[in-house]
Amino acid sequence: MADSFNFELVSPERLLLSATATEVVLPGTDGEMTVMAHHAPTMTTIKPGVVTVQTAEGKTERYVVFGGFADILPSGCTLLAESAVAVGDIDREDLDRRLQNAREDHADAKNNNDKQKALEYLDQLTTLQGAILPA
Repeated sequence: MADSFNFELVSPERLLLSATATEVVLPGTDGEMTVMAHHAPTMTTIKPGVVTVQTAEGKTERYVVFGGFADILPSGCTLLAESAVAVGDIDREDLDRRLQNAREDHADAKNNNDKQKALEYLDQLTTLQGAILPA
């Protein structure tokens, strides 16, 4: 049996999950990463994506996050999300609004740096939409 650790997923509105986990997959800005017990201390930014939590009880829980950062220690992991919701509770209209806003931000960008950031965010949201919503 794998060792477990404490995991918390927090959004500005509330604590979404506080659980004992054996594995958590996070959408880090530099790529997906798997956190397990005794992980080296790390802090990473989070891009829009799906967080998958394997609990010590054997359940799998999935949450959509829209950015934030994760603080990882050997004894636990805390993900502070800009916004988060359980995958089953995702609101298609909210995701569509976020995509439209990202398109507008890209179109309104005044310089190459802002245009590139807006395009990256738009790409992340588009990928997220394809991963969690049926066609």
